[in-house]
Amino acid sequence: MTTIQNQDDLYGAPTPGALSDEVFENYRRYVNPPLARVMKLSGSPIEVRAEGSTIWDQNGKTYLDFAGGYGVFTLGHRHPRVLAAVREQLDRIALSGKTMFNVLLGRASKRLAELAPGDLEISFWCNSGTEAVEGAIKLARVATGRKKIVATHDAYHGKTFGALSASGREAFQTPFRPLLADVAHIPFGATDTLDAVLADAAAFIVEPVQGEGGVNVPPAGYLRAVREACDRTGALFIADEVQTGFGRCGYRFGCDRDGVVPDLMTLAKGLSGGVVPVGAYIARSPIWMRAYGKAPLIHTSTFGGSELACAAALAAMEVLESERLVENARERGEQLLAGCAEIAAEFPQVVARVRGLGLLVGVELRSEGYGGWIIPEMLKHGVTAAWTLNQQRVIRLEPPLVVSSEEIERALGALRAGVAAALGNLGSLE
Repeated sequence: MTTIQNQDDLYGAPTPGALSDEVFENYRRYVNPPLARVMKLSGSPIEVRAEGSTIWDQNGKTYLDFAGGYGVFTLGHRHPRVLAAVREQLDRIALSGKTMFNVLLGRASKRLAELAPGDLEISFWCNSGTEAVEGAIKLARVATGRKKIVATHDAYHGKTFGALSASGREAFQTPFRPLLADVAHIPFGATDTLDAVLADAAAFIVEPVQGEGGVNVPPAGYLRAVREACDRTGALFIADEVQTGFGRCGYRFGCDRDGVVPDLMTLAKGLSGGVVPVGAYIARSPIWMRAYGKAPLIHTSTFGGSELACAAALAAMEVLESERLVENARERGEQLLAGCAEIAAEFPQVVARVRGLGLLVGVELRSEGYGGWIIPEMLKHGVTAAWTLNQQRVIRLEPPLVVSSEEIERALGALRAGVAAALGNLGSLE
């Protein structure tokens, strides 16, 4: 194990132990008291530095990041080309004053349109995925003159009011009811009820692969059926690509798997390569104009589309293409999924099944309790992983798209050790 030589890495704390005490006390008093207790009990370390696929904790221990910020770190941590673009922009202007033209917003929007499927063209820039979803829902209602939004069971679209209304987990929704009216949910991957439920809908919002729902991959052709049903009924097709976009699933965008073009696409997480918070939605021009052609300022964002965020996004999009990370995600994803399948076959008492697309892989356990052994054990072996929010029986593996074959094998070794630890404690979990 390496040790941190420079005390600056400890943010001014005299020792790693002192830093741990300070962080826990701050979380307990000022951040989230119950979460602080849970994280302390689970042995969560403190992140102090990161590079590529690696995170360093306060003691100098390294971890392969297979939680990946829930999809944020497509380019790994602190990609040098993105950092260089952000540093250079800091010496010019960081935030837009909004009263003048913003060069980088125009360039980033143009580049996004060039990479996006089909004729998606006009984009609205914000700060997060849930804001992008809010904007897409508003646009759909105004553009169609309809109110109803259709989503899927187990969906996750964010936790602001409209996005939460479209999300598909009762535990997140119940404390905040009544939510947005006229929202319906249907089974993910099913097509038999699409026409009936979309007949009076403004939009159908769906993830190409459900991330928080348990890494659920729909049958091939599902999004084509969605596209056709929306065309027949006049509902808009919103593809929520916040987690699946920018190469995550082994395609530039998840909807490319079925070769379809949605009416709107929401984006965030990997849009800046994990350096600056940024989100966006992109729409077909005629649809955007129907909504905002005569009222361009009825939906705005003070911080959205800042020069700093756009500089990061421009650099991140170029890295994604020039370093062929979409192809790497497909190849390494096949390796990761095959390795997980071998572990499932070796430990059927613990692992029920595995599934995934590209570098978004889910390991479904036979009991939620097994994850309480597996994830901490993986951490001991120097690999991070995370549950999916809507399905606590599913462990998500979501490494950066820059991950190497050797790093995949190291992570599989940690997963195997974690599953073995869970098997050895079956009695205590029953």
